[in-house]
Amino acid sequence: MSDDHSAAETPINTAALTAFGRDHDGAPEATRKQVISWAMWDWALQPFNTVILTFVWIALYLTSRMFLDPAVRESGLLADGSYMNCNKSEFMSSAYCQGLTDLSAWWGWANFAAGIVILVLAPVLGQQADARGNKKKWVVGATIGVALFQFALLFIEAEPAYFWYGAFAVAIAAVVSEIGNVSYYAMLSEVSTPQNVGRISGLGWGLGYVGGVVALIACIPVLFLIGQDDPLSFKLVAVICAVWTLVFAIPMFRNVPESPAYAPSQKVGFFRSYVVLAKNIAKLFRTNRPTFWFMLAAAVYRDGLAGVFAFGAVLAAQGFGFSFLEVIVFGLAANLVAGVSTLLAGRIDDAIGPRRLIVITLTGLVAMAFVVFALKDLGTIVFWVCGLLLCAFVGPTQASSRSLLTRLTPPSQQGEIFGLYATTGRVASFLSPLAWSLFLLWFGGIVYGVLGIGLILLIGLILLLMVRFPKDVGV
Repeated sequence: MSDDHSAAETPINTAALTAFGRDHDGAPEATRKQVISWAMWDWALQPFNTVILTFVWIALYLTSRMFLDPAVRESGLLADGSYMNCNKSEFMSSAYCQGLTDLSAWWGWANFAAGIVILVLAPVLGQQADARGNKKKWVVGATIGVALFQFALLFIEAEPAYFWYGAFAVAIAAVVSEIGNVSYYAMLSEVSTPQNVGRISGLGWGLGYVGGVVALIACIPVLFLIGQDDPLSFKLVAVICAVWTLVFAIPMFRNVPESPAYAPSQKVGFFRSYVVLAKNIAKLFRTNRPTFWFMLAAAVYRDGLAGVFAFGAVLAAQGFGFSFLEVIVFGLAANLVAGVSTLLAGRIDDAIGPRRLIVITLTGLVAMAFVVFALKDLGTIVFWVCGLLLCAFVGPTQASSRSLLTRLTPPSQQGEIFGLYATTGRVASFLSPLAWSLFLLWFGGIVYGVLGIGLILLIGLILLLMVRFPKDVGV
């Protein structure tokens, strides 16, 4: 890949390109209340990501044996009263394990459809909101939408006929959440300055991380008191998440002002927005090819990272037979390991450079994905060790990717390039769900899905290794 790059042209100013680090042109600095209120939205939405999408509702309910045909479900019972462990080779071809594989694959297809919708909508919605000065309205609407879809999960019965209702309810909620994220991240410039944007962004990230842990812990009493085999417990968990989303989003609704329409932003129609986006990507290719190729590679491997969390808990619960408590403990441990490793990544990044650290962590991610599959017959210990190592590699990869992009980008282009980075990160959001579902379809076992995620990460690593970075940027 070429390393040609020249002086930047005047950027086309759109929300996707100016969401980060915009000068405030004399606007008053945001108050502490406004900053905290903005960051609380991360806390408000995190239960949907952690509890619904990742560790509880999808992994322990929708893709569980409760949604199998009763006859198929009973066929999975062993003589000792336990169910078949579908990571064992001798059980993979059974009707029971094939049924669980189908449910996991179908959830992957629903996730894939959501990724396509995000691909179509997300790159331009922030652009539209910025030009028209209604970012907060988009965030409010998305928040209410996510809450309503979570409330709707109360009506998803544990019967095969309800599977697709539940899958598409969660998938559509994920799309709505992502639409809210577009404008939410664009609002970062309203509550920050170029001098403190990193700290305020980190505050939102940190509150989201803590919120996910607290929400996960809050669900434990409900699931234990009512029972993990009673659909009512999962329905109530969804309602708790919906109420959490609405209540903790109120500070942002009340205290963060609506942003104005920025005069330099191009007010173009919806379809014209794609033309503007394409022109900016083409301009980046002409003027800064190392950054262009890096963002292409990052779009692929960042979707692989998303796949680790999107399907990891499903693999643990349905592929390796993790119990409810094991999935919850694994979720807490995964968040802790990811958080600690991300904190340590900064020091390692400074010592060896971000590119080298990303190569090391991606190599580790790919290796652990294939080790999980190769040693699947050894049982849950393999997933515990390799799964937590996967989580340990994810945070540093994400953090060092931002660090590398910062070093590649001239100060005058930081806002433009980071806006494109956020946009391209959504463009590839369908790859991991597609790979997951195809591998389950082709090979007929849930544990094969980890090979699909590993393949996406491997492709991203290869693309990164092909990028020729300038020698003077210290990557």
